[in-house]
Amino acid sequence: MARGLLALLGWQFRMDGLPARQGVMVVYPHTSNWDFLYMVLAKWAAGFPMKFWGKASLFNIPLAGRWLRWIGGVPILRDSPRGVVGDMVRTLEQCRASDSFFWLALAPEGTRKWTAGWRSGFYQVANGANVPLGVCTVNYAAKTIEITHYFALTGDVAVDMQRIATALQGASGKHPALAAPIQIIEK
Repeated sequence: MARGLLALLGWQFRMDGLPARQGVMVVYPHTSNWDFLYMVLAKWAAGFPMKFWGKASLFNIPLAGRWLRWIGGVPILRDSPRGVVGDMVRTLEQCRASDSFFWLALAPEGTRKWTAGWRSGFYQVANGANVPLGVCTVNYAAKTIEITHYFALTGDVAVDMQRIATALQGASGKHPALAAPIQIIEK
């Protein structure tokens, strides 16, 4: 049904399967509120329970918070004593140990506004948990959403980011000028 809705909206969805039962997926570029709608439809079209991070304040809205959790939202508590990254690494490690399914999708820019690059949380989580990193390309120009590249991270950020950038060539957000350069920035 989700593929049908995407098709009615003029979009195509393509996915080459998953390499493991646990992993992290970057979704790029994130330049519009419309991205959320298309990504929820893509998540349903993929047919597996993808989780995603969201601002904790959004989950405090009574009905919206329940709905966000129901579709896979995980509220981000930035003041966690172990840190968001550490918490997620432990979750992925526990899921791997129990062979539970857990994929986390993230917009690495962390915002729809232009920024000088990507936040490093996606990399730290995937590398720390030693899980594959998937790449989801959103292309408004071609009206395609593709999940076709997966990487085992090397721990060399420059090398890995170059591989990710190559996989994301041609991605075009709804507002292309707001797409962040594919590079990690430290805060």
